[in-house]
Parts: sequence; structure tokens; C-alpha cells
Amino acid sequence: MNKNVIYAAIALIVGLLGGYLLFGGDANTTTAAHDHSEAASANEMWTCSMHPQIMQPEPGDCPICGMDLIPAESGAEGLALNEIKMTNNAMALANIQTVKVGKAVNEDENSMSLSGKIMPNEEANAVQASYFEGRIERLNVNFTGEKVNRGQLLATIYAPSLVAAQQELLTAASMKESQPTLYKAVRNKLKLWKLSEAQINQIETSGKVRENFPIYATVSGTVSEKLAEEGDYVKQGQPIVRVSDLGTVWAMFDAYENQISQLKEGQKITVTTNAYPNKEFEATVSFIDPILNTQSRTVAVRATLNNKEGLFKPGMFVTSKVNLPKNTGNETTISVPATAVLWTGNRSLVYVKTNPDEPIFEMREVSLGVKNGENYIITDGLTNGDEVVVNGTFTVDAAAQLQGKKSMMNSQDHTQEDTSKKIADIGRQKVSSEFQKQLKAVFDDYIVIEKALVNDDSEKPKTAASDLLKSIQKVEMKLLKEEPGHSHWMELEKELQTAAEAISKTSNIKEQRDNFEILSNYMINAVKTYGINQKVYVDFCPMVNSDKGAFWLSTEEGILNPYYGASMLKCGEVTDEID
Repeated sequence: MNKNVIYAAIALIVGLLGGYLLFGGDANTTTAAHDHSEAASANEMWTCSMHPQIMQPEPGDCPICGMDLIPAESGAEGLALNEIKMTNNAMALANIQTVKVGKAVNEDENSMSLSGKIMPNEEANAVQASYFEGRIERLNVNFTGEKVNRGQLLATIYAPSLVAAQQELLTAASMKESQPTLYKAVRNKLKLWKLSEAQINQIETSGKVRENFPIYATVSGTVSEKLAEEGDYVKQGQPIVRVSDLGTVWAMFDAYENQISQLKEGQKITVTTNAYPNKEFEATVSFIDPILNTQSRTVAVRATLNNKEGLFKPGMFVTSKVNLPKNTGNETTISVPATAVLWTGNRSLVYVKTNPDEPIFEMREVSLGVKNGENYIITDGLTNGDEVVVNGTFTVDAAAQLQGKKSMMNSQDHTQEDTSKKIADIGRQKVSSEFQKQLKAVFDDYIVIEKALVNDDSEKPKTAASDLLKSIQKVEMKLLKEEPGHSHWMELEKELQTAAEAISKTSNIKEQRDNFEILSNYMINAVKTYGINQKVYVDFCPMVNSDKGAFWLSTEEGILNPYYGASMLKCGEVTDEID
């Protein structure tokens, strides 16, 4: 009996111990794991691949673009310094497309397109002028565009000087036996006025003086301009009509600087026009202007076209295709679609997909050769087989810019603090309304400087900067009771004072704008950190500092650029709002 009790007790103890080990420990472990998971989930932040300023504690949609949020930590996992990663959803919404680039061996890629228009052949133009002074009694040309033939009567002119010359001829003719030299001189005088031998003989034979004399066309062609009207009194040599022979015409094209090396006189080209879309016309480059047009940065290229059928009309737009030699000598030459290239004026950029399996991109600076059709030759920056973005390039660049990576607007990882000392962003701090009111006074003086620079005023910023210095002195740091807001303001205050003092000491507007950029960087930091109980806009201009760009604050949503004033008043965009 005692033994059975003992055995039962031992079995119960073993059972309880086993149950604890099997279930109790697991329960604790599960609970610990659950707690750990909740902690990890609680610490995880979610962001938008297109708008990295969005940070939320749980997954969802981006409040700006509606894309799915991604874990903030995983968004940059394994990326190089200047690589960006986009979600598949972002790729689909922006319709981002890529292609692998290769050597320019396609026939279309080995041709160059030029645009131009038809002009009259100046070598075939003729001006019909009056050979003597007089009044136009009759003009036989009625309108511009009328065709005339060589020898056709153009006008009849009353010429008093010719009347007197005819009287001299009749007098000299009666004395030609005794005064042959005088007689010959009078006849030559009439010949200089373009009277023919037959006309002179007719005057001499009839013995009558003619009051009106005809002017005949010396060339055949089309009247391109009437330069006189009936009843006009014209001087000797004054133009009456301009006649153009449109049997040949000029096709005048504009070639850019990077295309000049591919063109030469005598080169065969193919010309097309919208008037005859299914026809191609052969022509030869006859002239390349030796002077570059400094405004359009182009050179005039001329080709002569046969126009016996009258198909080409002066003023008609035409395009030409210039066949280029195939690039057999340089196996490394790469061709990319023109849509892949972003051009800033100083740099040419493309975005390369660096991971074949994931939407990861990196900006690449390239050197452009000639534009062949719808493609650019890349002389440096890409290798055969690189995969580049050809559609949605601006969207990818915008994502890079927002993430602070190298982009079209940012050539050297430019951020708001690049032109000044870096002060860390500590996030929004809770401060009293009194402190915000005092900071608002500083901001108001800042806005006076900004508006003065917008209006190209270099005097008002000096006094406004002095007022700003006084407003900073009135900001009570004791109102900031908690760290890190207290020490953060000490840093900002020092830098704001330095920039404002520099503005207050100069009337040079360029120096004022340079220091205003630094002032803006710290002012943006201050307003973001502490707030001023007012909505303001963070604006950005990509053209400042040789395309590095610069930021400023504004109370208006519309862009008014303080860095350029009237010269580029609307250059820029709103990049952020601060409530």
C-alpha cells in the first residue's frame, strides 16, 4: 500500500515536471518571442520609395502618391552610395522602361537628321532695274508670283533725258559726214542706256523723237517681289521687279555643333517634305557656313535641289537624312535612344539599372557624340550591354533627388547644408508658443530679405539683415527647457548670425545672394525643428551654383526666385511644406 502511494507520487512529480518542460517553457519562449516581435514591429518604420520624407510606424499607402510603403531599413539595404531602389508598384505607375545598349550598327542609327526650309536660289535671282531716269507710264507685271520670259516687256517709262538724247542723235545724223566722231559718240550714249541698234536706227530713220521707252526682261523666272508701281518716278539703276528662277532651289538646314564634324561639301543627302510624304529627293551639300550662329548655336548647311517640276515652294519645311559611315573602326561606340539622356547644359546623364533582378538604378554621367536619327552616340560613360532607362527617366531622377543621391539637379550629393556647416536634423521639437512667436519675428525679417532679392534690391537686405540680428538677440533660449532642442538652437543661432551679418555689410547683390543661401539652409532647419505656427514652403532652384541648386523659404506657394530675380523669376519648384 505504501509502495503504491510512493509510486503514484513519483509519477505525479515526473508528470508535472515533464508538463512544465514541454508546455511551460514553450509558453514562456513563445511569449518572449511574441514580445520581441511586437517590439521589433513597434520600432520598424515604413517609407515611400518615391517620397522618402514620409515616415510611418505601420504599412499602408503613401499619402502623396498612393504607392505601397516599404520598410525604411530595407529600402537602402545593400545599396551603393548613389544607388536608389524603387518598388515594382512605382515602376508600373511611372511606366519606367529600360533597354540594353549596344554598338551603333543599325542603318537608321548611322544616319543624321536635319531640319530646314526651302529658299530661292540666290544665284538664279535677278533684279530688273531702270536704265534711265523717268516716270513709269505702264507696268506690265501685275502681281508677285507671275511668270515672265526673257525678252518680255516689263514696263514703259517716260524719260526726259532720252528725249534730249534723241534730239542730239537727229542733229548728229545730219552732220555724220562732216562730224563722224560726234555721230558715233551720240549713238554709243544711247547704247549705254540699253537701247538696241534696231531702236536707234528706227529713231534715226523715222526722224521722230519717242517719249516712252520699253524695259525688257533679261532673264526668265517668277516675280518674287514688285519694287515699284505705275506712276512712280524712278532713278537710273533703281530696281523695278525681282525675278527668281525656281528651276533650282536651296534647302537650308541648321546643324548643331556636335553634328558639324559629320558634314562636308559634296555629301549626298536625301530630302523629304510633308507635301510629298512618299517621295525622297536626292541633293548634294553645296555650302557649309563658316560662321556659327551664336544665338542658336547652329551652322547653316545648304543643299541645291532640282525643281524643274515646281514641286518645291520657297518657305516649305523639309527634313534631310545624311548617311554616315558605319562605325567599324571603334568597336566600343555605344548608341542609346535620345529619351534616355537628361541634359542639364553642362552635363549629359543617363540612369543605369545596376541589378538585373531588382529595380536598382544609378546615375551615370556620359559624353555625347552626334545624334543619329532618334539615338545619341555615347563616346564615354557606358559599356556595351549596360541596361539604361529609356522611359520615365525624369521620375527616376526625381526619386534620386528626394533621397539625396546624385541626380540631374545634384551633381555632388548636394543637400541643404552643402554650402554651409552641417547641423544634424533632430526632428520636430515641442516648444512653447512664446518661443515660436520669437522665432517668427526672425523669420519675418528673413522674408523681407527674400522679397528684396526677388525684386533685385540690394539696399533693403542690409537693413533687414540688421533687423534679423536684433530679432535673434530677443529669442530667449531659456524657453527651451529640454535637450536636444537647447543645444541645437545654440548652433543654429550662431550660424544664422554669421550669415545675416555678412548680408548686412555688403551692397553687392551677388554676395548677398550667396550668404542668403547659407542663411536659408539654417532658417529651414530652425523652422522645421521648432515651428513658427504658420505654414511655409521650402522651394528649390536647380540652376544655382552651377547646377548644384539652392533652397529657400517662402510664405507663398508660387515660385519667386530670390537667387535670380527678374532674370529667371519663376525658376524652381516647391519641394516641401512645413506646418
